[in-house]
Amino acid sequence: MHISEGILSPPVLIAGAALAAGGVGIALRKLDDERIPRVAVLAAEFFVASFIHVPIGPTSAHLVLGGLAGVVLGWGAFPAILVALLLQALLFGFGGLTTLGVNLNVMAAPAVACHYLFIRGIRRGGPAAATACGFAAGALAILFSAGLVCVALLSTGQEFRHVAELVVLASAPVALVEGLVTGSIVAFLRKVKPELLGAEAPVAAAPQAAPATLDPAAIPPVHAAPARVRAPVPAAAAERTYA
Repeated sequence: MHISEGILSPPVLIAGAALAAGGVGIALRKLDDERIPRVAVLAAEFFVASFIHVPIGPTSAHLVLGGLAGVVLGWGAFPAILVALLLQALLFGFGGLTTLGVNLNVMAAPAVACHYLFIRGIRRGGPAAATACGFAAGALAILFSAGLVCVALLSTGQEFRHVAELVVLASAPVALVEGLVTGSIVAFLRKVKPELLGAEAPVAAAPQAAPATLDPAAIPPVHAAPARVRAPVPAAAAERTYA
């Protein structure tokens, strides 16, 4: 989804930069120290995943995994994708510095939208519902990004109409792959690390104690006390008693 430099008009670039700055500002205000390592991991994931890309005129189609960044980070997807896009522009010439704001909005805004759309189902639903929500987040994030690319291109000029159509067509198979990958990762995280998704870890049921069994050998023998035999009373003494 990288848009190259020299394509978009100045008003589109300025609007994109302003919106991107607002998104990053909101994200930094919400970001705490505990979530910074997650942002770094998702930035690295985006940096690596987008290396496999297919050029489509002035833009390209590639894996983004923005839906995964959205469900894990929320607004934190903005700084994560910003760092990755900046490094790609400086080191490899992907996108560009002037289009950095537009490219950031194209990929981070759908991630945040998918977070609010699907995070409740991922956190509170069962395993099947969480997987389905992860698939939908991954697929829709790509389709939303393709729509934003089309808006940016068509806002620059109608001569990019055919390029915009190619972007939408090329994004359909990528959306399917992203949905499958994101759904699988969400299902895995729900099982092994649910707190990364904001879900509560399942509480293991305490093992029930086995009913106590009485071992006959452990019972001490009970010895009956010998019966006391009363001595007979002599007849003479009995007569004196009742006399």
